Amino acid sequence: MMRQENHGDEISDLRESQDDMESLVLDEPPSSSNGQSSPSSSSAAAPPSAVIDRQTSASQHFNSILEPPSYADAIFTSFDSSASASNGHDSPRPESDPPARSEFLKVWVSDPQKELELSNSLVPGGTSYYTYLITTRTNMPEYGGDGSEFTVRRRFKDVVTLSDRLSESYRGFFIPIRPDKSVVESQVMQIEQFVEQRRAALSKYLNKLAAHPAIRRSEELRVFLVVKGKLPLMRSVDVASRMLDGAVRLPRQLVGEAVDANEAAQPAKGGRDLMRIFRELKQSVVNDWGGVKPMVAEEDKEFLEKKEKVVELEQQLSNMSQQAELLVKAQQDMGETMGELGLAFVKLTKLETEGAMFESQTTRATDMKNVATAAVKSSRLYRELNAQTVKHLDKLHEYLGVMLAVNGAFSDRTSALLTVQTLSSDLVSLQSRIEKLEAAASKIFGGDRSRMRKIEELKETLKVSEEAKACAVKEYERIKENNRNELERLDRERHDDFMGMLKGFVLNQAGYAEKMANAWEKLAEETSGYAKDGS
Repeated sequence: MMRQENHGDEISDLRESQDDMESLVLDEPPSSSNGQSSPSSSSAAAPPSAVIDRQTSASQHFNSILEPPSYADAIFTSFDSSASASNGHDSPRPESDPPARSEFLKVWVSDPQKELELSNSLVPGGTSYYTYLITTRTNMPEYGGDGSEFTVRRRFKDVVTLSDRLSESYRGFFIPIRPDKSVVESQVMQIEQFVEQRRAALSKYLNKLAAHPAIRRSEELRVFLVVKGKLPLMRSVDVASRMLDGAVRLPRQLVGEAVDANEAAQPAKGGRDLMRIFRELKQSVVNDWGGVKPMVAEEDKEFLEKKEKVVELEQQLSNMSQQAELLVKAQQDMGETMGELGLAFVKLTKLETEGAMFESQTTRATDMKNVATAAVKSSRLYRELNAQTVKHLDKLHEYLGVMLAVNGAFSDRTSALLTVQTLSSDLVSLQSRIEKLEAAASKIFGGDRSRMRKIEELKETLKVSEEAKACAVKEYERIKENNRNELERLDRERHDDFMGMLKGFVLNQAGYAEKMANAWEKLAEETSGYAKDGS
């Protein structure tokens, strides 16, 4: 009890010293490292959510005392702050039109609303879900031309449907990865925080789709952004109907009935294509363990080399991402340590001031207050530097997500090649069966009608299978071309993105280092008498 009372007295004394600490108001507005002044930005003053505020209670008291009105003067405005403010990714509402250029397609996600779903619900009273207002502005002709604006309401299930449709229609493209369902996070986090996090993630995802040169023109995205009402679900989306459909088709597949040629070129869909999945699995095992080179193999050496480089790039990005997190933590810890140092000197200054009987004590108290001033400036500058560091180095995390999209496109290529290999093996098997039946029938005078009828059936199946293989080869070549174009685009965009990341990171490190150096240089001038005394 006594310790609590002493602690309360200490806080009260510190609050009384607030007037004495007004000299901690920071000085002139900041300037960039190239000597040009930059406008302060109030939005940059708040550190991002990725940086966790772990200030101790003593440091919180310290901040409550030393929070001058000119705190924003500590901000070093990033060279790209104006551009990042207008990118629209995290803005809940479209405050202004995107910058004028030949074509643009910008999306905003805002206004989450809770709604009740009564139909097909096992929960008494229905289940609830959130919808989001999707606002789109564009001048693209696919959306109606210049000045077009659309608003629709969508739920997360609609986003999942959009993602699935794009995966089917744009095989071989680096399709941005949609946000996770985050079931666990929704149960652990506060609902308001979870909804806001999902809103921001959806906004970022939809703008990535809108920036993709092929997907932005897709009918799937246009319908999602423009057409009001519920999106129609894909055929046989539930597991039960898929398994039922697969069971109905199973006898036909067992007797070797050929499937539609165009359908054969597409990837197998769950329970609906059980026998095909088994055949492709068998072909995959033969490729890996059979010791026999498949009739159709990946022979694009340039692609295989690039694929290896992509794997290496992913490993390097993962390592860089971990190092970036360590840097952010170190800068955060340094800022907090500086704040604690300032608090310690505040307490020491108060002690020296209250008990001052000689001029030397007053001088010493003034010097201690100057040290506290420099420490609190450095603490705030470290916090602002960390916010900028997170903003720029977050590009590394984004590209880890891009690597997932790249791997997905490569999987499309592997799947398409496996389909071609499986159909090629089926053709060889059919041809062999036909030859054996023909040889057996030729030994019988006048032929064997049952064998001849079976031969005709197999020849018809062979013809359809050849058409299916032609479609599968065409699909495989299309995916290869998509992979090639996407790898070229990735190289171009990665160069620009990484150059921007490095430029922003270096300029901010230099700018904030200069501000911190100025704070300590001023302290050195204020305490220059120490050097004379030492001499």
